[in-house]
Amino acid sequence: MAYRYFAVDFGDKRIGLAVSDTLGITAQGLETYKRTGDDERDAEYIRNYAQKYAPCRIVFGMPRNMDGSYGPAAEKVRAFAEVVLSGWDGEHDFYDERLSTVVAERAMFEAEMNWKKRRKVVDKMAAQVILQGYLELHPIRL
Repeated sequence: MAYRYFAVDFGDKRIGLAVSDTLGITAQGLETYKRTGDDERDAEYIRNYAQKYAPCRIVFGMPRNMDGSYGPAAEKVRAFAEVVLSGWDGEHDFYDERLSTVVAERAMFEAEMNWKKRRKVVDKMAAQVILQGYLELHPIRL
């Protein structure tokens, strides 16, 4: 049985997308989607994109403050997730995304990727980091 997960790294300007392999072991960055400013239109794009991979669960990166509390960014993610999930009948979850962008930036810097290329892919890389962390904490039990 296939257990594919799909991750969303929500941002004000861009949304990073990632997907797991069918065994739910590894995550791959897919795309950095440039937001339109219309949550319903953006959510529809995310749902349609996710459906290509037939995931059993969508994982949303949940921003938290370093002390673990939730702030205004977390409320934006919850609100956007509600719009995405209004047309989704699969499972969903939220995952602490603290430092995911920092980890993605560091990996690209160490790979000597120039800043222009990094800017284009950092969000999908952050989604990949979020999903990989989620998969490691929630292993599939076959």
